[in-house]
Amino acid sequence: MVKLFSSHIFLALFSIIVFQASSESLPSGQPTLPLLSLRIKPNLTSASTCNFKVQISTSCSSVKYTRDQISLSFGDAYGNQVYVPRIDNPSSRAFEACSTDTFDINGPCTYDVCYVYLYRRGNDEWNVKNVRISSRYIRTVTFNYNAWIPKNIWYGFNYCNGAFASSLM
Repeated sequence: MVKLFSSHIFLALFSIIVFQASSESLPSGQPTLPLLSLRIKPNLTSASTCNFKVQISTSCSSVKYTRDQISLSFGDAYGNQVYVPRIDNPSSRAFEACSTDTFDINGPCTYDVCYVYLYRRGNDEWNVKNVRISSRYIRTVTFNYNAWIPKNIWYGFNYCNGAFASSLM
């Protein structure tokens, strides 16, 4: 009886540890992936709409600020995608070095976000530290870039498993 009880405690503690580890950030050892093209789905007005909070931290090693046009796409393993054609605001001097910019984005509801891509158009350059996405309906996830975002190419992470991951390209 004691052995069975201690096995249940071990399993419960192990489950808590695994859940905590998976809810904060995705693996940082994996390289970012450039995509030559990304299938953008229009944000359907008939779909359920959710509010997402996206925090983008610019590295201290980045240029002072960027005037480049920045697009964002993220989604889940089931094909639900949020697309923001232009997240930057040149008049607000968004994406300054050593800063974090927060955006409230409305888009189609998703399950847990497992991919994020950024697209940069312009000549200023930009070094992203990380992108954090949260909503009241999904677990908060952080994608650690620590990289210069290339020009005119979708650049990011895809941790989705299954057929949808390969259909992004």
